[in-house]
Amino acid sequence: MKKRVALLSIIVSDITQTGKLNEYLHEASEYIIGRMGIPYRERNINIISVAVDAPQDMISALSGKIGKLKGVSSRTTYSDVITVDAVESD
Repeated sequence: MKKRVALLSIIVSDITQTGKLNEYLHEASEYIIGRMGIPYRERNINIISVAVDAPQDMISALSGKIGKLKGVSSRTTYSDVITVDAVESD
């Protein structure tokens, strides 16, 4: 399986969406390398960066779900780092 390293940049302006956002991130937790959240109180927004190492379709699906949340914007930046996991055989 091909996996890719990517960074999801998320800005949350509707705080009521954080529960659903965290649910989506929890579903992808096995692929998350790290996460950083910054509350920007002066602007009433939260800025979140999530680094992932995951299959391309999983990254696209996660980014799409996050981007559909009202009051949440998301962009994904992909690295050139692509790995192929060895297939285990019995």
